[in-house]
Amino acid sequence: MVFHPPVAITAKAGDAGKYKVSLPAWNMVLRGFMAGAYIAMGGALATVCSTGIMATDAALRYGTASAGFAQLILGATFPVGLIIIVLTGAELFTGDAMLAPMAAFIHKVSWMQIINLWIWVYIGNLIGSLVFAYIMAYGPFTSWNAAGAATVTAFGARAIAIASAKVSYVGVAGMWSCFLKAIACNWLVNLAILLGICADDLVGKFFGIWFPIMAFVASGFEHSVANMYFIPAGILTQALGDPTTVNAGLNWVTMWTNNLIVVTIGNIVGGLFFVGVIYWVAFRKEIAALK
Repeated sequence: MVFHPPVAITAKAGDAGKYKVSLPAWNMVLRGFMAGAYIAMGGALATVCSTGIMATDAALRYGTASAGFAQLILGATFPVGLIIIVLTGAELFTGDAMLAPMAAFIHKVSWMQIINLWIWVYIGNLIGSLVFAYIMAYGPFTSWNAAGAATVTAFGARAIAIASAKVSYVGVAGMWSCFLKAIACNWLVNLAILLGICADDLVGKFFGIWFPIMAFVASGFEHSVANMYFIPAGILTQALGDPTTVNAGLNWVTMWTNNLIVVTIGNIVGGLFFVGVIYWVAFRKEIAALK
C-alpha cells in the first residue's frame, strides 16, 4: 500500500478543489445528482439494517439489543455511499465545503467560483436524494395490496422514526445542538475525504473512508445531504400509511426550518474551518516548498 504524507494530502485536496470549481454548471448538477443518490443508498441500507434492534430499557434486562448497538449497525452500513462517491468521481456538497476552499488557499481561485460550485452541487445532491427517497418510499418501505392500498413496512416505520427525530430540534437550545452536531459531522466527513486521498489503492481508500463515516453516523451527528434523503423518505412513507398515525411535525417545511438550514451552515463551518483552514495553516509552508 502507498500512503501520502500529510502535506501531500493537503496539496492534493487543493488540486481536487481547483478541478471541481472549473466544471461547467450542468456537470456540477449531474455529479451532484449522482452523489445525492449514492448517499441515499447508504442511508437506505442503514435504515433497513438497523430496523428492529432498537430496545427499550425494560427490554435490556432480558439481554436484547441496545440503542447503542442500533447506532453501531447504522454507522457500519452507511459509509457505502461516500465510498462510491470518492471512487467514482461524484460531487458531494459537504466534501466540497473543504476541498473548494483549499483550492482558494493554495491556487487562489475566487470565492465566487467556490460559491457557484456549492450552489449547483447542493441542488444536484437534493435532486438525487429526493429521487432515491421516492424509490424507497414506494418500494421497500411500503407493501401494496391488490386494491392499490399501501401499508408501511417495518423498514418504513423505521424510516419515519429517523425522519421524525431529525426534525425534533426546537428552540435556541435545540438549534444549537443541531448546529454542533453538523460541525462535528463534517469535521469527520472531510477527514474521511483526506484519508481517501491518502491511499492510492482500493483497500486503503475503503478503510480510510469507512472509519470516520461510521463514527459520525453512529455518534448521531447531522449531515445535510444524508438528511436530504432521510427526511423526505420519512415524509413520503408517512403519507402512504395510516393517516391517523401521521406526525404533523414531520413535513416539507420543518425539513428546512428544523434541520437542513442549520445543518447546512454547520457542515460548512465543520468542513471549511475545522479541516480546510486548520490544515492549510498547519502545512502552508511545506505546500509552498512543493511548488
